[in-house]
Amino acid sequence: MHYRILGPVRVWRGETELALGPPKQQALLALLLARAGQLLTPQEVIDALWEEPPGSAVNVVHRHVGALRRLLEPELPSRAAARRLLRGAGGYRLRVDPGELDLLRFRALRQDAGRAAAGGDRARGVALLLDALGMWGGPAGTGLAPRVAAHPLFTALNHEYLATVKEAAEAALATEHAHVERVLTLLEQATHHYPFDEALHARLVTVLAALGRQAEALAVHESVRSRLAGELGVDPGPELRAAHERVLRQALPVVVPAPAVIAGEDTTVVGAGREPETRPAPSLLPAQLPSDIAGFAGRRAELALSRELLDAAGDGRGDAPGDGMGDVPGGRPGDGRATSAIGTPAAGSPAADTGTPVVAISGMAGVGKTTLAVHWAHRVAHRFPDGQLYVNLRGFHPTMAPLRAPDVMREVLSAVGVPPQRVPENPEALPAFYRSLLAPRRLLILLDNARDSEQVRSLLPGTPGCLTLITSRHRLDGLVITHAVRFLGLDVLSRDEGIEFLTRRLGEDRIAAEPGAAEEIVELCGHLPLALAIVCARAQVNPRFALDEVATELRATRGSLDSFTSSDASADVRSVFSWSYRALSPAAARLFRLLGGAHSGPELSVPAAASLAGVPLRDARRQIGELLESHLLLEDSPGRFSCHELLRAYAKELSQDRDADVVRARARHRLGEHYLHSAQAADALLAPYRDRVPLPPPSDGVVPEEPAGEVHAAQWLHRQRQVLLAAVERAAADGDDGLSWRLAATLELFLDRAGRWDEQRDVQERALRAARMAGDTTGQAYALRALGFAYCRLGRHEESRAALSAALDRFTAAGDADGQATAHRNLAFLCNSRGDHARALDHYRLASALYDLSGHRTGAAAVLNEIGWTHILTGSYEQALSDCGKAVLLHQENGNRNGEAAAWDSVGYARHHRGEYREALAAYEKAMALYRDIGDLSLQADTLTHLGDSHEAAGGTSAAAVAWREALELFEHLGHPDARQVRERLARPAPPDRG
Repeated sequence: MHYRILGPVRVWRGETELALGPPKQQALLALLLARAGQLLTPQEVIDALWEEPPGSAVNVVHRHVGALRRLLEPELPSRAAARRLLRGAGGYRLRVDPGELDLLRFRALRQDAGRAAAGGDRARGVALLLDALGMWGGPAGTGLAPRVAAHPLFTALNHEYLATVKEAAEAALATEHAHVERVLTLLEQATHHYPFDEALHARLVTVLAALGRQAEALAVHESVRSRLAGELGVDPGPELRAAHERVLRQALPVVVPAPAVIAGEDTTVVGAGREPETRPAPSLLPAQLPSDIAGFAGRRAELALSRELLDAAGDGRGDAPGDGMGDVPGGRPGDGRATSAIGTPAAGSPAADTGTPVVAISGMAGVGKTTLAVHWAHRVAHRFPDGQLYVNLRGFHPTMAPLRAPDVMREVLSAVGVPPQRVPENPEALPAFYRSLLAPRRLLILLDNARDSEQVRSLLPGTPGCLTLITSRHRLDGLVITHAVRFLGLDVLSRDEGIEFLTRRLGEDRIAAEPGAAEEIVELCGHLPLALAIVCARAQVNPRFALDEVATELRATRGSLDSFTSSDASADVRSVFSWSYRALSPAAARLFRLLGGAHSGPELSVPAAASLAGVPLRDARRQIGELLESHLLLEDSPGRFSCHELLRAYAKELSQDRDADVVRARARHRLGEHYLHSAQAADALLAPYRDRVPLPPPSDGVVPEEPAGEVHAAQWLHRQRQVLLAAVERAAADGDDGLSWRLAATLELFLDRAGRWDEQRDVQERALRAARMAGDTTGQAYALRALGFAYCRLGRHEESRAALSAALDRFTAAGDADGQATAHRNLAFLCNSRGDHARALDHYRLASALYDLSGHRTGAAAVLNEIGWTHILTGSYEQALSDCGKAVLLHQENGNRNGEAAAWDSVGYARHHRGEYREALAAYEKAMALYRDIGDLSLQADTLTHLGDSHEAAGGTSAAAVAWREALELFEHLGHPDARQVRERLARPAPPDRG
């Protein structure tokens, strides 16, 4: 195990960083670590965690102790000596070895430094102090609740840190300049956190003066004096006054750093087209990062990935003393030895010379790109001793133009101390000068809100040493291609991250009181950080509001953005989305609007987008590419695209405001036709000999899908099921009745095979209403027949008989022999379900005669198999084998593999009931081979169930379980109700395997 308490509390098991749980649990762990193995009483914990402890405080502490024990002691043997979190008389103690906790290593290094100095080795003493200080990642208790972070335990640790910084400053002034430079960085970081510590500022003034930077030393003194007077009403104390006087009298020895090497010259800067110039004197280190979010939540995977990205990039500089790898997000703590400033691999490793590390963080508006980048930057800022730069590139600013690269270069050069008159005016010389000035420095550069790759390409440093973070709503593919920039795509928060977000903002107790409401809020906000932040702000300013009331408000406005508004444009979801929308071309903007105004499914393809917009495929691909680049669409899998629900709500608002009703209606009709013709193409591949409703040709602008074979057709239907059902409903709502019932008729076989009988009933009832509204008797016949069969599947036999009889009447009146035959087959199925096998055979004979009359050979073969199945139900197995065997031959002659597979399954079922299990298994295997080739998952599962039954009957218990498990997996994948029967088979006690 490895623990960190010097900064944010973090724990690793091996190379894996652990998630530490809710805030109070983290605080408890931090308190235990701060005690460094000593006893911590329950009352101390309660006093630290609550200002007014609830009655359940002791139980809450016990619960967190148990959770920490499970976290830190997984699968631990029962031996008490092996435990880490110990409970003894009077409290708790976390057992840690000296090498496991950064605090203990820090103290050990400090003691070693004292011994080295006492022995006369002052340089080693300073180096050890600097190594110790390099282990700090910020004040102890960083990231904890303010009340907890102010606990005396953490205050005492921070005093140790301050004392060590001051000690290192005193010792470094008597050694070489390199130590003084490093101490200066530490002093500047410390004074940022402790702006009123006069002793600390006195040492900063002294060190600056010793480095020859008297003007900066005087400026620091004046800044502190002004701050003390303005905020505390006091004058500087004697120690700070004395340091000031020594600077004025120049009574300090000056430590002159070695000349810096820039662009190959010892003390010069070489700019393109310019004479060599003397490097400007260093100025105050830039520290421009925006403030970190105190309640930062989630993103552990992204932060863990950040170390991998840094490791892969490497800065090529070798080791930098005092930088522990534990400060890199996701990294494990260092052991006090020197490591690379940005996680550089060892010399000779593949990533050692890959160039300047650049990471591009991209994602949709409001997903938290800048928040993540700033948080990451703060965590690794101390590894870049020349400072941190931040530039808002204004790539998507609502009123201001994006910054030009030359203006950004001048801003950066000014921040690192280059006087304006030294910067080349020639724009062609400026980039070379810029790269030369950055070359010897180790800077962290955050370029926020980039418009595109071109805006930032020339801003990238040309040599290793700097870390550049870029955020953009665009994917910046150009940089990935030309500069091998490491890309980090940011998605919305997971459910657990969303709950953590709410907990950080609203408090653990409030979330624990209404966990269900908290989960619903995360869902209703679409897991989008900006939306969650807006809702949290409302809940924070109204602490008496129950979270259930907040969720109710969100539920009432779902499908709009009305719950996510703010007077601050930068915190208003609608405004933030608009910045991305305004950057689109007119064609892509139109497609985006129609996605909200005319498309109701969860995803779409390029042909669906082309049909929606009424444009050729080539144009649709281009427009989708633009929406992907702007993160207004996501590509969930190759060729399948989705839109975040809040973005869809925004698109719907835009479409209602800017597109005429007739435009949206035509787009919906084109999209409905796309799904109708695509579904029929898929159905035709899966069941090529099935009777299906005739369709008119596609309208202009409609581009159907073209499934590549049976397997792809089956996958397409299953994946598009919700979209297809929504299209039936949408067409009916629009009064597009012909489209509605035709699409429902096309889906009939697919929904039946998938066991979606409730959905079949609903969609066919809707189709029947549409056909009646249109006065279309053919549509009524198809809908009634499918509806009657669905009623039968659901056990509603009387309703089934009425609907099927009505369908038969309509097919008869229309003179549709094939339609009549199918209705008779459905009625026969109903009769078999009710045990009336004789009447079922009558219906089958009528169907067979109708097929003979129309010359429908595949229909006749299917009826023959169904007659054979009826004979199985009556126990006439010999007759069944005769009929089903003939059906196999007829289907083979017709080339109907689906029908042949069904007939082989019937043969196997008859053989099984005759006790011919080996022959039954052979027949089932033939059926399975055909079904797998076709890609029909539901019939595969059905035959696998029969296969398992025959294996069991033959004594092959293990083989039976294998077949049933495979069947169950398929049924569960489909959501098929027959999964229950297979589960019951697997739950039965298994006899000994005789197979």
